[in-house]
Amino acid sequence: MMKLLFDHQIFTLQKYGGISRYFYELIKEFNHMEGIEPSTSLIFSNNHYISSKNDVKHISFFPDSEFRGKQRFMNLFNKTNSVYQISKQSFDIFHPTYYDPYFLSYIGDKPFVLTVYDMIHERFNDTFSTEDKTSEQKRMLVEKASKIIAISQSTKRDLIELFGLEASKIEVVYLGNSMISNTNQNSNLKIPKKYILFVGSRGGYKNFDKFIKSISKLLNEDRELSIVCAGGGKFKTSENEMFITLDINHQVHQFDLDDSKLQLLYNNALMFVFPSLYEGFGIPILESFACECPLVCSNTSSLPEIAGDGAKYFDPNDEESIFSAVSEVLYNKNLRDDLVERGRKRLKHFSWKKTALETKKIYESILQ
Repeated sequence: MMKLLFDHQIFTLQKYGGISRYFYELIKEFNHMEGIEPSTSLIFSNNHYISSKNDVKHISFFPDSEFRGKQRFMNLFNKTNSVYQISKQSFDIFHPTYYDPYFLSYIGDKPFVLTVYDMIHERFNDTFSTEDKTSEQKRMLVEKASKIIAISQSTKRDLIELFGLEASKIEVVYLGNSMISNTNQNSNLKIPKKYILFVGSRGGYKNFDKFIKSISKLLNEDRELSIVCAGGGKFKTSENEMFITLDINHQVHQFDLDDSKLQLLYNNALMFVFPSLYEGFGIPILESFACECPLVCSNTSSLPEIAGDGAKYFDPNDEESIFSAVSEVLYNKNLRDDLVERGRKRLKHFSWKKTALETKKIYESILQ
C-alpha cells in the first residue's frame, strides 16, 4: 500500500479556487483506488469543496464565521500539525499543495512531488508586490523535488525556459472537470436574457479592461445585450468609471456564485469569453464545454492546447481581433452550435479519474 501525505497549505489559503479544487478532486479519486492511501495534515478549513464532504478528512472550524485573526489561527494549527505529520515519516510520498518550503527541515530523505500550476509570478512579476516570495519559494522547491507535475505542456515549456529545468524531471498531467450541466435548474438569480459571460478575477493578466473596451461597441449597438461577470468580487471604482465612459454601465453585471449558479450562467450565456493573456491550464474552458456554452478565447499560453478545436480564437493584445471574434460568434448561431458540439467532443479528453491515474503512475515511478 502506497501512503501519500498532502499538506494543509491550499486548503488553508483558499475558500474557492482552481488549486484547491484540483487537490480535492485528486484526493477524492485516490480514496476510491486500490493500492493507494491518501491522507492530509489538515485540521481546520473553510474550503468550499471539502466543507460538506468526507473525501478530505479534517476538523471543520466554524465554516461561516469570521473573526479577526481567523486565517492566522487556522494556518498556525494546520502548519503545526503538518510539521508533526511530516516528522513522523509514516508516508511514502509527500505532495505539498503550494509553495511554502517549511517542510524541507522535517522531510529527511522522503521524496516529494511538486505540482506547478503556472508561471504567472515569473511572466508578470511586475504585477506582484516585492514582498511576494512565491517565485523564490517555487524555484527552491522545484530544484529539490523528486518530480515536477506541470498541468500543461505550456507550463512545462515555461519551467524549462525560466527555471532551466531538465525536461525529464517534468511530467505533464492535465486537470479534469467538476462542472455538470443542468438546464432544468430552478433559481431566483435574476440574469439578463441576452448576455456574454466572463468568469473569475479581472485584474492584470486577466485582460478584462481590454476585453470590455473591445466589445463596448456591440453593447452600444444592442441595448438588450449585457456582460455578466461571475465571481471576481464587486466592481472597483475604476471599472465602474470605465463602464460609464463607454456608456455601458447599465449592461454590465457581477454575481458572486456557487457552482450550481455558475452552471446556470454558462448554460444560458450566448458565449463564454476568456481573454486572459496567460493561463497555466484554464479550468473554465472545460466548464464551458461541460455546460454547452460556446467558447471564445485567447490564442496564448495553454489555452489552445486545452481548448483544441473547441474555441473561436483571438489575439488578446489586439482589440480589433477580440471584437471580430466575439461579433462572429454573436451573430452566427450555426457557429455557436458548432462550437458547442466541438467542445463536447473535446471534453472527453479530460477527467479527474485520468488525472489521478497518471499522477499515481508518477508516484510509483519514484518508489521503484
